[in-house]
Amino acid sequence: MAFTLQITRRSGLAALALGASLWATGAIAADDAFPSKPIRVIVPFTTGGVADTSARLVADHLGRRLNQQIVIDNKPGASGNIGMAMVKAAPPDGYTWVLGFDGTMVINPHVFAKVGFDSVADYAPIGKIGDATLILVANPNVPAKNLQELIALSKKTPGGLSYGTSGTGSTPHIAGELFKIRSGAQLTHVPYKGGGQAMIDVMGGSIPLVYTAVAGAYNHVKSGKLKPMAVSSPQRASSLPEVPTFAESGVSDFNAASWVGFLAPAQTPAAIIQKLNTELNATLNDPVVRDKLRVLGIEATPGSPDAFRDEIRRDLNRYGPVVKAAGIQVE
Repeated sequence: MAFTLQITRRSGLAALALGASLWATGAIAADDAFPSKPIRVIVPFTTGGVADTSARLVADHLGRRLNQQIVIDNKPGASGNIGMAMVKAAPPDGYTWVLGFDGTMVINPHVFAKVGFDSVADYAPIGKIGDATLILVANPNVPAKNLQELIALSKKTPGGLSYGTSGTGSTPHIAGELFKIRSGAQLTHVPYKGGGQAMIDVMGGSIPLVYTAVAGAYNHVKSGKLKPMAVSSPQRASSLPEVPTFAESGVSDFNAASWVGFLAPAQTPAAIIQKLNTELNATLNDPVVRDKLRVLGIEATPGSPDAFRDEIRRDLNRYGPVVKAAGIQVE
């Protein structure tokens, strides 16, 4: 009897171990009960920006598909590093995510002496939401009709041409530095505490250029208050199809689109990640969601967690040399 009990106990332990292994690797489906409580999404920025607004939009529709509330929790500070570190330390159970932004995940690690997280090792990507196209715009009085004329003008202007951005180490700042490297343009960066004042100054003539998101410049371009030079994405922006890309304008090997996506803490079970990715992609394929994102200047890009991780790793490697060449450093 004791012998039989011992075998049964060992068999039970083995079964439990096997079940745990299968769950961890995603070999069995996520429990139908997941999610059984509200999900918290840390947005490491203040409310009202494009990143925050996109997170709220997608979370609202995705929550309906999951039959569970997704709560946005804004935790700004240290250019997003504080919120990222919070999610790194959260339980890997699928109930805490972070809104990943390229500036935070692939630029901050090169700009800051210490960020408190590893962009690849500390997170399990759920999926990318989309790309936010960047655009270089000029005051209408700038005597350049296109990007090549602007490059030529910068080279014969003492001290070069100034371009404003939302801040040091921001994605537009890195895009501007990449533009200098790829084209030889003579440009001087002017950092602002947010893109709003930079936009006011370029329209008022205080600075000749601003690098910003298409969403922030769209109305001013359409009204003629700003002159578009080029967009940084591989393809033209659907909202401004008349504006050429940098590549079309003669600056080769240029892609500096911004992106946003959802990530969970590392070690979150693969089955949960897969379920969330499936529902996220279905949400992003909804024409209503796609159109609302497009209004924000974001093109939805449904895809796999692995593809999102590969892009994070690729951009980390791509932007490192640009940050170093520009000498950008924040203590």
